[in-house]
Amino acid sequence: MRTSMILIPFILASIIAHFQLPAVSQTVSSPLGNQGQWHLLQPSIGISAMHMQLLHNDQVIMFDRTDFGHSNLPLSNGRCRLDPYDAALKIDCSAHSVLYDILTNTFRPLMVQTDTWCSSGSVFPNGTLIQTGGFNDGERSIRMFTPCFDGTCDWVEFPTVLSQRRWYATNQILPDSRMIVIGGRKQYNYEFYPKDPQNAPSSIQFSFLQQTSDSYEDNLYPFVHLLPDGNLFIFANTRSVLLNYKQNRVLKEFPSIPGGDPRNYPSSGSSVLLPLDENNGSNKAQVMVCGGAPRGSFESAAKGNFVRAVATCGRLKVTDTNPSWELENMPLPRAMGDMLILPNGDVLIINGVGKGTAGWELGREPVLTPVIYRPSEKNSEQRFSVMAAAVRPRLYHSSAVVLKDGRILVGGSNPHIYYNFTGVEYPTDLSLEAFSPPYLAPELDSVRPTIRFITNSMLGYRVFSYVTFTVPDYTSASQVSVRILAPSFTTHSYGMNQRMVVLKLFGVTNVNGETYYATVMGPSTAEIAPPGYYLLFVVHAGVPSSGLWVQVM
Repeated sequence: MRTSMILIPFILASIIAHFQLPAVSQTVSSPLGNQGQWHLLQPSIGISAMHMQLLHNDQVIMFDRTDFGHSNLPLSNGRCRLDPYDAALKIDCSAHSVLYDILTNTFRPLMVQTDTWCSSGSVFPNGTLIQTGGFNDGERSIRMFTPCFDGTCDWVEFPTVLSQRRWYATNQILPDSRMIVIGGRKQYNYEFYPKDPQNAPSSIQFSFLQQTSDSYEDNLYPFVHLLPDGNLFIFANTRSVLLNYKQNRVLKEFPSIPGGDPRNYPSSGSSVLLPLDENNGSNKAQVMVCGGAPRGSFESAAKGNFVRAVATCGRLKVTDTNPSWELENMPLPRAMGDMLILPNGDVLIINGVGKGTAGWELGREPVLTPVIYRPSEKNSEQRFSVMAAAVRPRLYHSSAVVLKDGRILVGGSNPHIYYNFTGVEYPTDLSLEAFSPPYLAPELDSVRPTIRFITNSMLGYRVFSYVTFTVPDYTSASQVSVRILAPSFTTHSYGMNQRMVVLKLFGVTNVNGETYYATVMGPSTAEIAPPGYYLLFVVHAGVPSSGLWVQVM
């Protein structure tokens, strides 16, 4: 490589100031060490954060439902929501959605008109959140939120756009930038948004969802993962299939997960697609499903008998010719736990209960301790680590997302039909907290990389980029990776569209002193990484940098 090419990233880096998030001011609830740390960010944001999405301007949009009654946050500028179809209030001058600014630890109310209860969403490649369905007058609505930097942006709604009622549906962004919306209560079909320009049917029957439905529909919010071949892995209840959505054809049915326990809502386990590694055959993919509730738990809990949650996780190499589930035991049984891919490729399982199931008043024994799972650890006995315990229970209708600095934003929990703060075992929670995983411990600062510059924040497919970073105590190139993470739309214990790709690394070059640059190539295909905004991280010796927003296109 020519000397001038070597110097380009360093010269540019020297004029770019490093961007750091301010420290949180609230008292921590535990020492960081190797178990992480909790911080209280906001004692109340006025609503319970049932749904969350991190946006590329470092703000998080959150919302619950419009038929809880009054929230604890008034709408701004004297606005009120007038809704003759609302089940609680026809005139409501309180907010049911907020926009939280990570940098300033502040929030502002947003105006959502139709009911977002148990809805779904995906972020389009331009950064606009497309939010779909819900309950009552929101069941066929499309809502859009486009991030802005001047504090003026708000929801824009289009009622009756969807062809079917989408309540408890799942969304997935596709390689062609469309979104597929799958299922919902009593909806055994899927549809696309925008609609197919070739005048295809508005909704397409999908009998697998009907086959996996029981009396309490343990196939709601099906787990959906886009695989490297462009087909969809869809898990519902205990079964899973490979769907060619272009031809509406099931290509394969995978073995049922062992044990016979349902994993989808209301049993409410969770699932992730483990990181795809462009250095090690990105056509290989593994899905992980953890937790849930034994069959019949919903009916039992409704009668006051709270059954112990499921303690197993299943891993399935879905791209193998004859895949089979590998079961592992979590340290703790858990239903309603959120699974999130951390910047270093580990998986965090957070929130939830040890007994019961999702639904009003149907969960008991909150699981306060997150666990971290290390999928690359060869010794299965050492993959799980128990983290520091939280103070606040996060039960039904809680959520969590990964932030740019590597913290986990946690909010929500309202197991009641309305807001209920007194006289109940688990009051409605309106607070926001942050969990800092062990990789944020100060004692790791010497090996923590800091991204100084990337030659192109538009990360093209199969296009080379140079990522300049500094690290005080560099180990070796074999300890460096560059990863991109698509933030999840999190609700009801499932992070839709969550995805990590380890970019192909062509080497790490020392520029001067503590400064290095990594030569990487953009994702191979849109099936590996659909177009859109991702957080890019440099990981060194297992410790991630803060993220940098890039747009894959």
